[in-house]
Amino acid sequence: MAEIKVPELAESITEGTIAQWLKQPGDYVEKGEYIVELETDKVNVEVISEEAGTIQELKADEGDTVEVGQVIAIVGAGGEAPSPSEAKQEAPKEEEKEESTKKEESTKKEEAPVKEDKKNRPIASPAARKLAREKGIDLSDVPTDPLGRVRKQDIEAYSNKPAEASKPSAGEKKAPAKKDDGKPVVREKMSRRRQTIAKRLVEVQQTAAMLTTFNEIDMSKVMELRKRKKDKFFDDHDVRLGFMSFFTKAVVAALKKYPYVNAEIDGDEIVLKKFYDVGVAVSTDDGLVVPIVRDCERKNFAEIEGEIMELATKARNNKLSLGDLQGGSFTITNGGVFGSLLSTPILNGPQVGILGMHKIQLRPVAIDKDTMENRPMMYIALSYDHRIIDGKEAVGFLAMVKDLLENPEDLLLEG
Repeated sequence: MAEIKVPELAESITEGTIAQWLKQPGDYVEKGEYIVELETDKVNVEVISEEAGTIQELKADEGDTVEVGQVIAIVGAGGEAPSPSEAKQEAPKEEEKEESTKKEESTKKEEAPVKEDKKNRPIASPAARKLAREKGIDLSDVPTDPLGRVRKQDIEAYSNKPAEASKPSAGEKKAPAKKDDGKPVVREKMSRRRQTIAKRLVEVQQTAAMLTTFNEIDMSKVMELRKRKKDKFFDDHDVRLGFMSFFTKAVVAALKKYPYVNAEIDGDEIVLKKFYDVGVAVSTDDGLVVPIVRDCERKNFAEIEGEIMELATKARNNKLSLGDLQGGSFTITNGGVFGSLLSTPILNGPQVGILGMHKIQLRPVAIDKDTMENRPMMYIALSYDHRIIDGKEAVGFLAMVKDLLENPEDLLLEG
C-alpha cells in the first residue's frame, strides 16, 4: 500500500484545496501518473502517484482544504491495468456490493438525515458528488452509467428533470434559499484563489498610499504601423503583433527614466530594481492572475508577444507554475478587452506601480484651432504608491508612455 500525500508546494504555501480528482477508487494508475489537481493561493498543482497500483480510497473530496503532508489517497501496490472487458465484469460486482450495503444501512438510518459513510456511498466521482450537493440531489436517485457509476454529466442530466431534482440529498447543509426580507439568494463559497485575491487587494489599499493619474493616447500611428507590419511580422515570427508589446516596451523605457516606479518598500528602505520583469494581468475563470514576462529590456517585440501568448494560455489552462508568478517589478492590466473605458487599477503589492490600459474608442480631437478629427483614443491610468512616488514622477512616467506610443518609431529605437 502507498499513501498519496500533499507535496511541498512552496515556501509560503502550506495548504491547498482539492480542485479535481483525476482518478477514482478502483482505477489503475501508473507510477508517475497524475491523480489529483490541487488549487493553491497562486497556481494549480497536479500530484502524481509514486507507485503503480489501484486507487483504494480517496481521503478528501473536491473542495476540501488539505495541508502539506496530509494523506489524501491510498494506492494498492502492484496489480495490472485492467482490460476494458475485465472492467465491465467487475463493475456489476461492485454495484451489487454497494446495493447490499445500502439495504443494510437503510434499516439503521430511518431517522433524521445524517452524513453518509464514505465507504457506503453510491459509486460516483468527487466532481459528481460535489455537483449533487450543490444541486440538492440524492445520488441514489440518479441513473448510473453502464459500469454502475454516477458521473458529473449524469447529475447534469438528472437536474434537468424539475420534479425529481427537487429532492434534497441526505445530510446536505443547504444554504438558506431566502434572505431575512424573503428575497431569493444563492450562496457560493469563494474559491481559495478568490479569497487570496480579496485578501491581498484589501491589504494593498490598507497599507499603500495609492493614487491614480490619467492621460490619453492617440493610437493612430501605432494602429497604422501595426496594420502595415502585422502580416510580415506573423510570417517572420509565427506570432501576431498586438498592442501589448508596444505598451511593454514603452513601460520599460519609462521605468528606466523614472526608477522609483520600478521599486518597492522594504521596512524603512526603498529597493530600486535594476531589472524589468513586467507582469501582465490575465483574467481566468478562477480570477485574475499576473504571470511575469522577464527581462523585457532584452526582448524584442516578437519575443514579448510570444511569451505573453504562452503565459495567457497556461493561465487559462491552470498550468502556470509558481515561478511564472513570482518576482515581477511592474504590472500592466488591460480592462479594454472587456470594454472598460476608464478605471483605477489596484496595485499588485509589493510593487508600487501599475498601468491600466482601456478601450480604444473613436473620439473627436482638436488637431489645431480650426480642425477637428475623429481619432482612435485610449485612456491610460497609472496607480502608484505615493509613499515613494511623487505626483511629478507619476505624471512624467505616464506622459513618456503616451509620447512613445504616439511616436512608435521612437519606441522602436528605445527597444
